[in-house]
Amino acid sequence: MDTFETELTDLLPRLRRFARSLARNADDADDIVQLGLERALRSRERWQPGTRLDAWMFAIVRNVWIDESRRRTRHARVEAPPEAGEHVGTDPRPAMEARMTARAVEHALQQLPDDQREAVALVLIDGLPYREAAEVLGIPQGTLTSRLGRGRLALIALIEGEAP
Repeated sequence: MDTFETELTDLLPRLRRFARSLARNADDADDIVQLGLERALRSRERWQPGTRLDAWMFAIVRNVWIDESRRRTRHARVEAPPEAGEHVGTDPRPAMEARMTARAVEHALQQLPDDQREAVALVLIDGLPYREAAEVLGIPQGTLTSRLGRGRLALIALIEGEAP
């Protein structure tokens, strides 16, 4: 396995986490990451060694998500039935406070508008610098900063049980 493939493999957990924040569904997130990896491997000559592979891959995954969302809309596919998500986000073991907190944050994150959720996912969850996150999203850095600020405030309000 060459360096490119090794670095790509190391990125998988971060890509999956980002895709999950976009898709709001673990199965769809896995599909998005798979399609993103296929695109990256097919066009690996477009990646410039010495640049950040993670930013390049986040942009690919985001574009795959946009393409898939559009495709589903065109084909009028329906979401999973409501009963399929009845137990999502619940933890029957109350002693696992950390896990419950993580689920509360994930739930709150999913309630944010897409633009805020993307900014929070890239900067706060995956640790991309503001400049690179702005490039991935194709927006000015000031716009990213605004979205991130609004997203943080909304997350705090949602987690504390207040309306944002």
